[in-house]
Amino acid sequence: MIEETRWYSDRVESWVHLVRWGHFGRPVLLFPTAGGDAREIERHGLIDALAPLIEGGRIKVFSIDSIAGRSWLQGDDPRHSMWLQNRFDEMIYREVVPAVRLDTRADHIELVAAGASIGAFNSVASLCRHPDVFSAAIGMSGTYDLSNWLRGHWEDDFYFSSPIHFLPGLADDDQLALLRSRFIVLATGQGRWEDQGETWKMAHILGQQMIPNRVDLWSEGHDHDWPTWREMLPLYLDDLA
Repeated sequence: MIEETRWYSDRVESWVHLVRWGHFGRPVLLFPTAGGDAREIERHGLIDALAPLIEGGRIKVFSIDSIAGRSWLQGDDPRHSMWLQNRFDEMIYREVVPAVRLDTRADHIELVAAGASIGAFNSVASLCRHPDVFSAAIGMSGTYDLSNWLRGHWEDDFYFSSPIHFLPGLADDDQLALLRSRFIVLATGQGRWEDQGETWKMAHILGQQMIPNRVDLWSEGHDHDWPTWREMLPLYLDDLA
């Protein structure tokens, strides 16, 4: 079963498109890649790959448009992209999570965040900023350091959006205590277009703060591409759902 919802968000000054697949199960918020929309994962076969878990009532999958990712990808003024990235996160927490909980009819249900490439950045950032609503994150072939796109600019909006930058200075005992009860999987192939260094950098920073995580290195036959992610994600969600 597919259901689509749209609303206008003043936070990101844009329409938000939320799509859901499934009837029952653990809610999974699956972020698209940088230029993707809410149905990108369906067009690239990821929903088909997850069909046994969806049809078995173990997960309900939700996805949204990559509102902030598009801004980075199309080369907007980085000051705008930084602002939008931070507002995108707030929109996820204040608007998308409540919409998911309303759909599941469970006011306090915890979500799993997942995604590939910049979707991995958004999934890990969502858990690190909001461990009160996200219990686990799955980052596949992650692009975790967006600072190369800043073109010499730097704003607090970016600092607080980027786990690689804000986690080392995080001193909030309550947030850290909750983060240390969560779990993050960082998976990367060793094939074409993959950058394992970003995954190890993210894992190192998580480890410094004693946030549970695991790096999974897949083979040289696993490229930074959809066939890899179609193979990865069902395995991880089978464990976490």
